[in-house]
Amino acid sequence: MTRTVVRRLATVAAGAAAAIALVAGPAAAHVTVNPSTATQGGYAKLTFRVPNETTTADTTKVEVVVPTDHPIPSISLRPVPGWTAAVERSKLATPLKDDDGNEVTDAISKITWTAAADAVIKPGQFQEFDVSAGPLPQVDQIVFKALQTYSDGNVVRWIEEPKAGEEAEHPAPVLKLTPKGSTNTGAATTTAAGATVTASADDKDNGSPWPLVISIVSLVVALAAVGLALRRRPSGSQA
Repeated sequence: MTRTVVRRLATVAAGAAAAIALVAGPAAAHVTVNPSTATQGGYAKLTFRVPNETTTADTTKVEVVVPTDHPIPSISLRPVPGWTAAVERSKLATPLKDDDGNEVTDAISKITWTAAADAVIKPGQFQEFDVSAGPLPQVDQIVFKALQTYSDGNVVRWIEEPKAGEEAEHPAPVLKLTPKGSTNTGAATTTAAGATVTASADDKDNGSPWPLVISIVSLVVALAAVGLALRRRPSGSQA
């Protein structure tokens, strides 16, 4: 085995590593809601994960739209150090009943988090914003459209709804909802008091993991080939 062949194998390994960066980078830059699945009619702690996807500006504001066509009667916010939270409420076309049987005529329709100067999301960083929400509506999913504002004035609109067989450039965070009694929700649900009753196995970014898995396998195989070549190389061989 010559040094030239070894160098070529090393180049293959480097290419596999680059493939991982290309596959994982865009997916990690999306604004997501975690867990990605919860139970209809239950309460859940939802985390909006916001990474900074630029190298030249800071994220200073995050806005999340809460749909009111199938409203969530109760939403409470967890304080984020250095960030101020404000909510907007909208009147409901059809009033709801809360857990105590009281009529609910309006609901939160938008949440805006604004950073202090020393709390912005800098390049290479991310921030998480937690809310407790419920009872979750009897629908298949909730699409939380989000806007991410940067210090240079750029606004990234994470508002594209998922379509079968297509990958959106700026997908909106989506929370899948499953009926009560489902054994595979993968969600962390909570009681009205906030106690966790099921554990989440899906605290990750939305999207298929298979491209990343394939890239990792390619890298492992390439590195193994390099190691095997070096072990088999005869002593005193020349380039």
